[in-house]
Amino acid sequence: MTQKSILITGCSSGIGYDAAKTLHARGWQVFATCRNPDDCARLQDEGLESFVLDYTDHASIEVAVAECLKRTGGTLDALFNNGAYGVPGAVEDLPTDALRAIFETNLFGYHELSRQVLPVMRAQGHGRILNCSSVLGFVALKWRGAYNATKFAMEGLTDTLRIELRDTPIEVILIEPGPVTSKIRSNSIPHFEKWIDWEASPLREKYEETLIKRLYEDRGPDAFELPASAVSAKLIHALESSRPKPRYFVTTPTYVMGALRRLLPTRALDWIIAKV
Repeated sequence: MTQKSILITGCSSGIGYDAAKTLHARGWQVFATCRNPDDCARLQDEGLESFVLDYTDHASIEVAVAECLKRTGGTLDALFNNGAYGVPGAVEDLPTDALRAIFETNLFGYHELSRQVLPVMRAQGHGRILNCSSVLGFVALKWRGAYNATKFAMEGLTDTLRIELRDTPIEVILIEPGPVTSKIRSNSIPHFEKWIDWEASPLREKYEETLIKRLYEDRGPDAFELPASAVSAKLIHALESSRPKPRYFVTTPTYVMGALRRLLPTRALDWIIAKV
């Protein structure tokens, strides 16, 4: 059997790192990409094929895809769009330029990379594109407006692509984690400090009561948090099943919120979410 290949983004830690290690152990040829060259070097030392892919850099995306195809002889079985970051803060305190920046990584990069691999998958007659969304892709939580917006948009774009490709052998799949062990909270601090002037906000007291403590003081796990391996387990099914699901929920909060969104009126759901 020919070894199957997958390109994964955001592999420096968390979901991407665990996915790369897990699939490599299962015999996949894994291209574990990162934005930072130092992270790529570390992954290479661990035995993974790793090189740079920066969603905000068109040339970086082109070079990474070309490198994959060079190493496989021109094929690519799967793409897992995973890399992302957050900009915590109230929507009214969020500069529009901050939204533009986060969309470049969390959505536009996914779109550009997917468009580059689709011709390869069409030519070879098969392929799977998996996009890592979130419970925040269908239920919005406060202080996460920028991240919510990118994930809601990604879900719409992914659903549309899946429908448009339904008569082709290319599968388009959403992975929807909830709280998963990763560095996304600590990695969001520089973006918060760059963009959010919370001390001048009319919501300053609420920042002090909630978000500031969460970012700088609360280092414990979230309720119902699962390790990144829980995502990898769903990823394996999405990649290796002959009939993959169009979307995969991962954690208990994702299942619960999915059910509540279907069953409750909007204001009732808002009341519950406001307590979180």
